[in-house]
Amino acid sequence: MNFVMLLAFAAVDDAAGFLKTYCIGCHGETVQMANRRFDRGDVDIAAIMRRVEAGTMPPKSAPKQPTAAQRQAYLTHVAKQAPEKIVLRRMNRREYLNTIGDLFQMPMDQFDPTSKFPRDQQWTHMDNIGETLVTSGYLLEQYLDAAEAVVAKALPSQPPPAPRTWVFKDQFQQQKELDGARRANKLTQYMSLFEHPRTPHYEGAYAPLHAFSEGVPFDGVYEVKVQVEALHRKNPYDAKLFGTDPEAPFRFGVVAGNARVGYLQHEQPIQPLLAETVLEDGGPYWLTFQVRLDAGYQPRFIFPNGMNDVRRVFSQFARRFPEFLPEDQRNVAAGIVPGRIAMMKYGKIPQIRIHHVEIRGPLNAPVIPASQRAVYGDRPFAPERTREIIANFASRAYRRPATTEEVNRLMAVAEKRRGAGAEAALKDALKAALCSPAFLYISTAQDKGRLDPYSLASRMSYFLWSSMPDEALLKQAASGALLRDDILRAETRRMLASPRAKAFVDGFLDSWLNLRSLGDMPPERDQFAAYYFDGLQDAMKTETRLLMRHLLDENKSVHDFLDARYSFINKPLARLYGISDGMPSAGGQEFRRVALTDSRRAGLLGHGSVLTVSANGIETSPVTRGIWVLENILGTPPSPPPDDVPALDPDVRGAKSVRDLLTKHRENESCMSCHRSIDPPGFALENFDPIGRWRTKYPNGAAIDASGEMTTGEKFSDIAGLRDAIATRKPAFTRFLTDRLMTYACGRKFDAIDAPAIDGIAKAASAKGDGLRDLVELVVLSDAFRRK
Repeated sequence: MNFVMLLAFAAVDDAAGFLKTYCIGCHGETVQMANRRFDRGDVDIAAIMRRVEAGTMPPKSAPKQPTAAQRQAYLTHVAKQAPEKIVLRRMNRREYLNTIGDLFQMPMDQFDPTSKFPRDQQWTHMDNIGETLVTSGYLLEQYLDAAEAVVAKALPSQPPPAPRTWVFKDQFQQQKELDGARRANKLTQYMSLFEHPRTPHYEGAYAPLHAFSEGVPFDGVYEVKVQVEALHRKNPYDAKLFGTDPEAPFRFGVVAGNARVGYLQHEQPIQPLLAETVLEDGGPYWLTFQVRLDAGYQPRFIFPNGMNDVRRVFSQFARRFPEFLPEDQRNVAAGIVPGRIAMMKYGKIPQIRIHHVEIRGPLNAPVIPASQRAVYGDRPFAPERTREIIANFASRAYRRPATTEEVNRLMAVAEKRRGAGAEAALKDALKAALCSPAFLYISTAQDKGRLDPYSLASRMSYFLWSSMPDEALLKQAASGALLRDDILRAETRRMLASPRAKAFVDGFLDSWLNLRSLGDMPPERDQFAAYYFDGLQDAMKTETRLLMRHLLDENKSVHDFLDARYSFINKPLARLYGISDGMPSAGGQEFRRVALTDSRRAGLLGHGSVLTVSANGIETSPVTRGIWVLENILGTPPSPPPDDVPALDPDVRGAKSVRDLLTKHRENESCMSCHRSIDPPGFALENFDPIGRWRTKYPNGAAIDASGEMTTGEKFSDIAGLRDAIATRKPAFTRFLTDRLMTYACGRKFDAIDAPAIDGIAKAASAKGDGLRDLVELVVLSDAFRRK
């Protein structure tokens, strides 16, 4: 929409003259604040409307100020001008994985047919927007390869083998660095775990079975018996040397590993935690687990609360603790290699030893796997059943009854491949179905201007489960009952109560708060060692997810995202936040609800996840964090900087002059209009370091000044004051969150033309108390959700 069009609108509605009256003076031919003109060319109407609605445009300093009625008239007028949007969207990668798992009733934790898919493009952190989810020729090739792998796994050509037992003891191998010291000390009769699995060198972080590199032969459940020994949890050394909590019992875990993927002694891209337990000191004694393993995988053993960097311990041992060595070893044990040998022989280093491992299985493997039953039903395959199987499968895959024409096309594929055998031909037809647009794209078929029942069921399930509808939802669609408000509300509540709604919590928080980027710029290891040995990255995400899950379950106000005086944390997070006193070490990894007496930690702006994802891993930047707050809390993202303005690099030194640097930067008129909005919330968060620890000084000793003033006039001295300022905008926050939910739910961009729909939902939610579950239900019941 350009200015000429706006003037044309003004001829029939004075509200469209809003820009000319209040904006062109600063963004016209004579003056171009922020290097932007609204009097020619394309105008970013969506950005203008966000600022008009938030009251930040025109700014408070402008001589002319519109009334609230004039602002609303402008917003309403522009919203009426655009045509209805119709957006086709395909499944993104995570939706594809979930759908394959549900379609074939197949666990996906050790199977990823999407590993070569290109990364899904995002729009404002959202990874499910139809306009950005392009389908390239390369992706089409990957769909073919993925379909091949999926059908081969779901319909195995061989029956499960009889259970057998593998025994591993004596002459264990680990990585070469440890094996040299183990052989020198004749200690190969057991494996040793020293480190947690997030260390940089993986020296005793994983205990794999190198003699079992082929892994198990068949997907199924296996019994894993392991003889362990837990030693030296309490030891005579300086506790800081190991970075562990000597009061916390050792934890012992089992993760999957695949030698064809990479080194078994290193972290791998697919390594689900299969089992975990707490160890008693001493031993050896036996533990027994039943775990599910895919063919080619093996169990590997980990020490989740092990030390942070055993290599450093090895190199320092002789120098720092010579009294623990025999006199004839004190001079020759300097350096990492002799230190490693001496420490393993004479030291009392915290460790878990593994003496004996037995694996037995597959146990109770069904003759017909669940994945095969999902395709063939309760009867075995027979050539005369080909059409029946294809029709049933296509209807499930397409999330609606397959048409006769669609089934005929798939049958034609099977007929062409008949020479390879009837079942092989059927498998090719199934692969074709998995490459069909009816499977890959989420239906938006309409009936009388609204989504038909099956399309509505798909929109609901991909919103709340990131996967296909289940049988109960499809049954409501088939009867047409899903179109009724009472049934739609009941199904929404059922789906939110399901464990599958975890996909909604995880996916929405990743998209709204950009939590999927947590770890993309990992904190520096020496300065922020706790981030690694305490497993804070996962803990931070869990805290934020548990808060949202709580708000859904209890229908608490969405404003708790802003100022909740409680959170869900474990002891490592409590240590980070400085509130771990009185929290027991035993069971310290478990999350619990904790009251927050310190207002600085209230709400999302006190969460480690938010404070870490908005930093760069080395130091903080008021600009980066300020933009994050504007984008994700206030809903008023700044415009991109003009092309001719150089970027201001983050003050990675924590320099005393960071505020002075930004003040000088704002002297450029093109920069000032945005930085007066960006900088204040960024400064308010400067008391939090790159992983969210509280600080009062920069690393160089300079005092932190967290004060600021919002463009709307509220002044504050610290994060608590910023939170109070944001609390005055709670209705605006409800509206912004509604916009984010609608965008995520419908998989399309919601902009200024959708303002009336967003306003109506937000006002209805506020009238009901701003409960998060109420808001989700209102989104699903809205007219916009039920249309293309």
